[in-house]
Amino acid sequence: MFFYFKKVVVHNIENIPKDKPVLLLGNHQNALLDPLLIATKGSRFSFFLTRAAVFKKKFISNLLGSLQMLPVYRIRDGWNNLANNNAIFETCSELLKDGEVIVIFPEGNHNLARRVRPLSKGFTRIVFDTLEKYPDLDLQLVPVGLNYVHAAKFSDSAALFFGKPISAKEFTSDNRNEGVVKLKSKIQIELMKLTTHIPSENYESDLLLLQDLNVDFLNPQEVNSCIANNFNDCKVKPKSKFQFLKRVFKILLIINLIIPYAVWKFFAEPKVVDLEFKSTFRFTIALTLVPIWLLVITMLLVLYFSWAIGLFYLSFSLVLALLAIKW
Repeated sequence: MFFYFKKVVVHNIENIPKDKPVLLLGNHQNALLDPLLIATKGSRFSFFLTRAAVFKKKFISNLLGSLQMLPVYRIRDGWNNLANNNAIFETCSELLKDGEVIVIFPEGNHNLARRVRPLSKGFTRIVFDTLEKYPDLDLQLVPVGLNYVHAAKFSDSAALFFGKPISAKEFTSDNRNEGVVKLKSKIQIELMKLTTHIPSENYESDLLLLQDLNVDFLNPQEVNSCIANNFNDCKVKPKSKFQFLKRVFKILLIINLIIPYAVWKFFAEPKVVDLEFKSTFRFTIALTLVPIWLLVITMLLVLYFSWAIGLFYLSFSLVLALLAIKW
């Protein structure tokens, strides 16, 4: 993650309670990168609700289970499979009773659009089922805004905003449906404060205007204020003076990683159908093939020349990566 992102900025991490059960509720733009950022930047070890489709093969299912990922079924997985959620939601209730943290993306799917989409009610079922079973449980809900400069590109930057914790008990009432509506509305409003929310009416034109203005998408409060003020008084990012050098370092990095880059560019990337998965597959290549390639070249240099030359190459590669990505 350090080498993949130019920078990752975390705001208000102290809003995650340290000694209470918590549901972290995030917007979902960038497939695997969203839960990875929460997992690595959050202050507590978490369980993750994950779409059931990725659990089909036993080996993958066991691997994901070892990473504390729980399958959740959607209508697209078939009506017959929805009943499997009963056991998963019961597991969630037990985990929360034990004071654990569970991460849910209540939009129900991922999309690169810079707006908070309507929330599904699956997370509300977990909340109310848990409180019905354990009415004295001090369950806390923490909205999480995930923001990217350009989620499908490399190298990217990200900002996480953790909202103030909300007591789930505030939404309990004799009328459960009424509580569900109020809870969904509250979380939707809070998420819209923590990430850029461009209304759907003029989405494409407004997005282009924000990009032309070069606003800072890592500061959603400023961007949302810009939209609300009809694009007047918008704060813009200063453009880097070192774009040429950055391009030079990036070209050198590609040359140095020519085989992993070729695998990505000519084999993996063309097979990515959904743009939301582009960063996920690119990150997978970076996580696997890149270190293998660097170690192979290093060992060949050691075998044919010396340890000094091999270690120099490895050090040079790491410095080059930092210059190309972090500059």
